[in-house]
Amino acid sequence: MGAGVAHVGIHAIVWGGLGKTAGAIVLSPVTGLILALLLMLAVSWAFLRMMPSHVDVIFRRMQFVSASLYSLGHGGNDAQKTMGIISALLAAHGRLPGAFHVPFWVVISCNGAMALGTLLGGWRIVRTMGSRITRLTPMQGVCAETAGSITLFAATSLGIPVSTTHTITGAIVGVGAARRATAVRWSITQRIFIAWIVTMPSAAIIGALCYELANLVARFTG
Repeated sequence: MGAGVAHVGIHAIVWGGLGKTAGAIVLSPVTGLILALLLMLAVSWAFLRMMPSHVDVIFRRMQFVSASLYSLGHGGNDAQKTMGIISALLAAHGRLPGAFHVPFWVVISCNGAMALGTLLGGWRIVRTMGSRITRLTPMQGVCAETAGSITLFAATSLGIPVSTTHTITGAIVGVGAARRATAVRWSITQRIFIAWIVTMPSAAIIGALCYELANLVARFTG
């Protein structure tokens, strides 16, 4: 939005698409929270009479499935945003022959970059998600990942871009609150929500500044 408005003005915004995306930013963590809360309650009731140690073993194994589904949902939604931008730029510069499509090298590059970034960085975020919002047990982890997966798959099927981090944060808060309200560190959650609010206008401003800087460089290089 920032770069587009800096280029041609406010009329560059497609309000229908913006409204759908903005709505999803709010609804995705709420949906993740509600689904995770309901899943946690259902699973806790289903395994009520089983020994906690046995439950722990079962859900440690189930985490391989739920984590894989969540990863698939992550790539199926988040990677598509960058792929769409790159493909649109290629088309705008006449580098995309034929009908609009996403070249295979763009698919591999975007998913590879996302996987590499997850592998090499962001450990502070991993710690916040896994232990600082609430202490996750294997059962809670499975419920949170499953709720996040359902939310991501639903959003992807509707063609709506959502934040994977927003979704899983809502789901983690949901499984923590299902145990008891005090199990959630609300101060950490509040800081995360504030960061979400701040990053959106900040990204727009930086996008506009980058556009103006690129314009300046283009004029000087001729």
